[in-house]
Amino acid sequence: MQDVFDILEHVAATDVTVSLAGETGSGKDVLAHALHEKSARASGPFTVFDCGAVAANLAESELFGHERGAFTGAVSAHAGAFERAQGGTLFLDEIAELPLDLQPRLLRVLESRKVRPVGGRHERRVDARVIAATNRDLRADVAAGKFREDLYFRLAVAVVRVPPLRDRLEDLPQLILGLLSDLGRPELRVADATLAKLRGHPWPGNVRELKNALSCAVAFVETGTKLLEPRHVRLLSPSRHPDAGLSALPLGGQALENIERVAIRQTLAQAAGNKMSAARTLGIAVSTLYEKLKKYGL
Repeated sequence: MQDVFDILEHVAATDVTVSLAGETGSGKDVLAHALHEKSARASGPFTVFDCGAVAANLAESELFGHERGAFTGAVSAHAGAFERAQGGTLFLDEIAELPLDLQPRLLRVLESRKVRPVGGRHERRVDARVIAATNRDLRADVAAGKFREDLYFRLAVAVVRVPPLRDRLEDLPQLILGLLSDLGRPELRVADATLAKLRGHPWPGNVRELKNALSCAVAFVETGTKLLEPRHVRLLSPSRHPDAGLSALPLGGQALENIERVAIRQTLAQAAGNKMSAARTLGIAVSTLYEKLKKYGL
């Protein structure tokens, strides 16, 4: 992480595009905000656009904006993410989920620094520093035709790889102190046995999982107690991780598409049809879920 901080320290003073690559929950959004705060644009807005949380048919309007009457329901003009980030930083989270047909438009905006809203006739100059983040291997996506090569090279000006929590367990004490403060319990001390218990966990959900575990632990701390003990901490045991249950199923010899189709159908049923909730459970973007629903006719 010190290497990561050193890189961010150097690029903070510039306007170069930065790409943060790392597993889900590893803290890419926190680093993006820290980069903004250390830049000359700190007084400007920090605008987040989650490429995976917006339906494909709305992504263009939300990213580039639209004029009144541009389409049915456009009763007024709407400023897109680029315009909302004017003078500040635009954080493009989960950039790999951006629909392929919108990638050329994003490339043009990054190169020209001008954006034309949907339904608009004229371009507007935008001044926003771009930080992108992904939990995917964009080079592999380029090779598979899922991501434009020219856009990849435009985003890969400065690539910062964020290591997963399991590879930086020495950071646990500092992370725990910071997270306990965020949770409103900075006075809590962590017993050595508790720290040992946390060090022994594989942390598949990275820092996000750590924060959730501490949030739960804090709820079990008795009033007046200032020591976080092992009994307060409830962790998902390795035997209960998703892969463990699947290993016992007769999946060998089944086509991956068939397995995926069934998984999506069952997850939607469990979520009572709520696609946002189903996508979160499946670990994919909502836009990706819509594509798969169309693909499988679900």
